[in-house]
Amino acid sequence: MSGSLKDHTVEQNWPAYTEDEHAIWRLLFERQQKLLKRRACREYLDGLQGLGVAAHGIPDFRRLSDILDRATGWRIAPVAGLVPDDVFFACLASRRFPSTCFIRRADQLDYLQEPDIFHDVYGHVPMLMNPVFADYMQAYGEGGLKAQRRNALELLARLYWYTVEFGLIDTRHGLRVYGAGIMSSPGEIEHSLTSPAPLRIGFDLRRVLRTVYEIDDFQRTYFVIDSFAQLFEQTAQDFSPIYEQVSRLPACTPDRALPGERQFPAG
Repeated sequence: MSGSLKDHTVEQNWPAYTEDEHAIWRLLFERQQKLLKRRACREYLDGLQGLGVAAHGIPDFRRLSDILDRATGWRIAPVAGLVPDDVFFACLASRRFPSTCFIRRADQLDYLQEPDIFHDVYGHVPMLMNPVFADYMQAYGEGGLKAQRRNALELLARLYWYTVEFGLIDTRHGLRVYGAGIMSSPGEIEHSLTSPAPLRIGFDLRRVLRTVYEIDDFQRTYFVIDSFAQLFEQTAQDFSPIYEQVSRLPACTPDRALPGERQFPAG
């Protein structure tokens, strides 16, 4: 173990944010809200409203944590940046979401290599208000601790990438976004739902674990769940035999569908 969560947490120090930093939050928030009105899933929009996250400025983690705690037992753990894998998984397993405190600069509005407070809070935290997704995130943390012991982190990271960061859900109103990486990126929202370029494939756990991903461009494959209950049920099983099966199969590139896969057209 590389250290406990307390070794990585910091004070958010909300009064120290400058007016320029609050202005960047407002700009990002207002822009994304216009794009997400008919593109984000209902669970995300309900969570955002329930948290009271708004355009007036950067939220105070203490207030958000109290609301989250009452809803699903989660709290926000302020951190300076990315934390080691074991700390990250242990954090999720104990229903603590590690969030950075800094916000991107004005010249980084469209792309930032590492997550900032807007990505973490606007993108991730609203989904933690949903009980099923909140349980899924805790189970993912527990699974991560097990995956470390089996040297299977590369496979499990693909699950996080294609669900928590870049997941889509099929609804009666059409495809909707629930992944935080899409929520916080104006270009990825349009690309994921309306571009004819990427694949949109029905969620299958083994297929997800086999599929490599790219971190510096729009995604070429998105996986579509039917419901959050389906996501939780498919990933609640013991992954040990699945890791063994998948490790013997070739990796899938993110630009090709496999024969017989269920695909979804652009919306």
